[in-house]
Amino acid sequence: MRQRGKLHAVVWQAASLFVLAPALGTARAHPLQPTLLELHERGDGHVEVAWKRSLLRVPGVDVQPVLPPDCQSLAAPEDAVEADSVTTRWTMQCGSAGLVGQRLGFMSLDEAKIDGLVRVTLADGRVVRGVVRAAEPFFTVPERERPLDIVRGYVVIGIQHILGGLDHLLFVTGLLLLVGDTALLVKTITAFTAGHSVTLSLAVLGFVHIPQRPIEVLIALSVFVLAVELSREASGPATLMRRRPWGMALLFGLLHGLGFAGALAEVGLPQADIPLALFSFNLGIEIGQLVFVLALLALGALLRPVRLHLPRWAEWVPVYAMGSLAAFWCFERTAALLL
Repeated sequence: MRQRGKLHAVVWQAASLFVLAPALGTARAHPLQPTLLELHERGDGHVEVAWKRSLLRVPGVDVQPVLPPDCQSLAAPEDAVEADSVTTRWTMQCGSAGLVGQRLGFMSLDEAKIDGLVRVTLADGRVVRGVVRAAEPFFTVPERERPLDIVRGYVVIGIQHILGGLDHLLFVTGLLLLVGDTALLVKTITAFTAGHSVTLSLAVLGFVHIPQRPIEVLIALSVFVLAVELSREASGPATLMRRRPWGMALLFGLLHGLGFAGALAEVGLPQADIPLALFSFNLGIEIGQLVFVLALLALGALLRPVRLHLPRWAEWVPVYAMGSLAAFWCFERTAALLL
């Protein structure tokens, strides 16, 4: 295996632990997606409700939305089942008071090990959003959403998405293993950040329209390609990916940005504050990515004094684990795409 340079001892042990951990458990990039509750208020007191949740869930746990007690259902709910989720729609009568000041959220988020997203379109056209989790399972519809609320909410969503996306984190881990020089690592990570920031913005603003499922397949393929490069022996000339890793990071960053855009599309953007929300979500992505990289480097530094006498083939284990997970995701997502 090629010499990894100055970062070898610091990164390799920490990266090995991170790559091998998911291989011993569930091999899914986003195992438990958040549940989404959308309410659209009409002027006559009617409220259209859509509740979307993933078909993948913790067995025996029944997450249920919490709605205003004064709202009454007008018709039986109707389910629409997709490949990996189900959306239930119905109409409620909430009277003249409307949804402002009402408490919304979900029960059993802690047992389900997921978060919830609440999106409310009020009768005057304003859109308010909230992120609820086990510690704070309810969200009160405010009179008017403040800029600070938008920043805080979308930064949290961005951090949660990057830290919950094993495919994205594996790619970043591969970049750390590929680059053996600190200055080049900074350049490579910066290129990856620039790439996904560009396509995230273009997709969210409507300049680029690409279906999400093919993008998820290509993201998994990018992780696999990186694993293949890491598995190459030292003999032979250095490949272009080794000589200019920042170029590869920029190219694949464009791809990952489209994946981030798909996650943001699930949440939606406030029409009056699209630039602020987009910036905040991207900021959350960068914060989560930076925290992850620093955590790997810190863990590697802590493990550096540990002297483990392992056979040479042990260095191949994390790379092949990474490639195997990526190949699994490629097959899994391609099957979902074809079905």
